[in-house]
Amino acid sequence: MANVTEAPKRRALGRGLESLLPRITAVAEEKTQPAPEGTPREIPVGEIDRNPYQTRTRFDEAQLSELAASITSTGVVQPILVRPLPNGRFQLIAGERRWLASQKAGKPTIPAILRHVSDEQAMEITIVENLQRTDLNPMEQARAYERLSREFKLTQEQMAQRTGKDRASVANFLRLLRLPEQVQGKVEAGELSFGHARALLALENPETILSAAQKVGALSMSVRQTESYVQGILNPEKRDKSKDKAKPPATDPNVREAEEKLQRALGLKVRIEDKHGRGRVIIEYGRLEDFDGLLETLAG
Repeated sequence: MANVTEAPKRRALGRGLESLLPRITAVAEEKTQPAPEGTPREIPVGEIDRNPYQTRTRFDEAQLSELAASITSTGVVQPILVRPLPNGRFQLIAGERRWLASQKAGKPTIPAILRHVSDEQAMEITIVENLQRTDLNPMEQARAYERLSREFKLTQEQMAQRTGKDRASVANFLRLLRLPEQVQGKVEAGELSFGHARALLALENPETILSAAQKVGALSMSVRQTESYVQGILNPEKRDKSKDKAKPPATDPNVREAEEKLQRALGLKVRIEDKHGRGRVIIEYGRLEDFDGLLETLAG
């Protein structure tokens, strides 16, 4: 009886996706497989199930339509990655956009590479493959890192090595999960950027963060403005001092009295700007009738 090669235990982290793809060769399976494992084959699109471990939650419909048009014209350039299921179907491991776009394009089959991996390995491959992409939104990345930490007990340093990121970036993404759910939704929808979210996290209190996020969005603040706004909340005494510095100098009582006399005489708002006996008198009017009346008064 032929020996069956056992699947190796999950390998140590940090060696890329290929290290997660142990090649399992069983004599019984070889008889039914039309091509060796690792060789692309055409698989019916309808026989593939979505990956339950997918970390991506949003797909841009316009980009999906563009990809579908490209697939209609030139086909799928890069095969997707699937694994066989006990019921005879296949489960997607990597390449969900290509699979969805192929359905959109009406393709009956899609080129795929078959891998025999466990549930744990499939999840690990999917999460790492997604984190190596650049188009995940910040919250999707944060949840992917959290899942690697929770499911595989990885440290931040290990996650950084596996995905090619630096440890500080991993830590900053994980901190996003401390945001209130409403604010996380704004980040996921693109209403707030990663920089905005990082600045808001300095507030710590969920209610304060939510209130600040709403104001940042309403005023379309930049990241730098958001940072200044947050610092103003954290250090109100500095904010008050800066306001005091920005206040114009107090008006001389004699100048104020002169302003009031002119306002009573003209019936219009009057402002006198005086500096050491030199300055100007500004008279404001809101209608042409007011201007005509002012002209008559001044001209006698």
